[in-house]
Amino acid sequence: MTAPARRSRTDSSGSASARRARAGWFGAWLARPLASFHLVVTIAVLLTVLGLVMVLSASSVEAYAGGRSAYSMFIQQAVFAVFGAVVFYIALRIPLRVLRRLSFPAFALSVVMLVLVLIPGIGTKVQGSRRWFDFGFVSVQPSEIVKITLVVWGAHLLASRRAEYADGHVGYKEILMPLVPAGLLVCFLVVLEPNLSTTIALGIVLAALLWFGGLPLRMFVTIAVSGGVAAAILALSAGYRSDRMRAFFNPGDDPQGIGYQARQALYSLADGGIWGRGLGQSRAKWSYLPNAHNDFIFAIIGEELGFLGCALVLGLFALFAYTGLRIAARSVDPFLRLVAATATTWITGQALINIGYVVGLLPVTGLQLPLVSAGGSSLAITLLMFGIVANCARHEPEAVAALHAGQDGRFSRMLRLPKPEIYSPGRASAARARAAAKRSAKKAAKAPAKQRRGLPPGGPGGAQRHRSIDSDSSRRRSASTESWRSTRAWEPSYPMNHARERGNSR
Repeated sequence: MTAPARRSRTDSSGSASARRARAGWFGAWLARPLASFHLVVTIAVLLTVLGLVMVLSASSVEAYAGGRSAYSMFIQQAVFAVFGAVVFYIALRIPLRVLRRLSFPAFALSVVMLVLVLIPGIGTKVQGSRRWFDFGFVSVQPSEIVKITLVVWGAHLLASRRAEYADGHVGYKEILMPLVPAGLLVCFLVVLEPNLSTTIALGIVLAALLWFGGLPLRMFVTIAVSGGVAAAILALSAGYRSDRMRAFFNPGDDPQGIGYQARQALYSLADGGIWGRGLGQSRAKWSYLPNAHNDFIFAIIGEELGFLGCALVLGLFALFAYTGLRIAARSVDPFLRLVAATATTWITGQALINIGYVVGLLPVTGLQLPLVSAGGSSLAITLLMFGIVANCARHEPEAVAALHAGQDGRFSRMLRLPKPEIYSPGRASAARARAAAKRSAKKAAKAPAKQRRGLPPGGPGGAQRHRSIDSDSSRRRSASTESWRSTRAWEPSYPMNHARERGNSR
């Protein structure tokens, strides 16, 4: 073998070993107990900082042309970012049992707010849509709040009902009936504003809940097709929505009218090239691209930061999708699985829809780019959802074991975060048993008097059944059996070294 060949072979083997070493380092870092938590926090910080910088760049010209300070929109966004950081921290500290207990009251309150915002004199109408509560110093959009309440309440409901279905207590009708009508009601109220973009986001949330909740494929496809047909009807029903669809399928028909915004966004992306024109050097923001700081901020990112800036945004959302699904796969609590998976699908799906219509792959819908686009309510609510996902990451079995062993690290000690709760399938099965007993008592109370006449107290076999339920031995047998079932039903697919991580500690 010649010397150049040996040198080439040595170089290739050295580069391969270096790649393996880098991959091994990254894999070792991912194997750390709190890796998912640190990834979620880092992604939230990077996207928020990038959003603040780009909102300042994209909105300064429009704000100055309107007679305001060039920093007015940036200051408003920064204030909501600070508020979002506060609710992010609150979401990290809130116990899961409190989160589940408050899920339905919060969802009901958000539905009441959706009704109130439609009333003239209470809700504020801007650009033909009545979506906001205007308090003078701040505006709140209830349709943003209902996204997160639907995620948490739907996850709580499905986690309880899915376990009961596995035990044979309820059927799929009981799983669908509370959630699907409530989701359709929320979508109907948002359509009345009108706000099709938020309706699409709520549809993504509802579909993700049903998919990760274990709905059979046949029923899921039926609901998805029905939702797609309804979205198509809504897209063609109103004048401005049908104009957007026509502009998407025939972009050259009206380049200076309905197709102007999408065309200018493509020009901005093309002007940026690989490296971009430089931060703050966009031309499109000089009144060439409408809503440059909001719906089409990704076009400004492409123009000022180039392809590399767009790749950075896509990479951050791809990393969040991986991290969120990783948290869902590693969690042993069904509620955490549903929350993490649904929130990840909602945020990632909304980002992909926004980027899709900016680059011309989808019709313009008006969905914002999460954490990046201007919009105070959206920024604060998305940061709250990121905080809940980060809280889920701290409840991974390895993270729970490490935190209870004192390996919480400087970041957790600095934030003074509480120790995460240890998931116990025994407590969950006991709660399901109590709920099943309450349902049985209600059914017995609703039974006709003729059926109850002549039966001993407590129904058929009343005294004996009452003794068997209340006896200590029977309770221990039921708890152990249900604990085994729930543990096997939600057993993670990765090895765990500690008995505590399996949820068997008491």
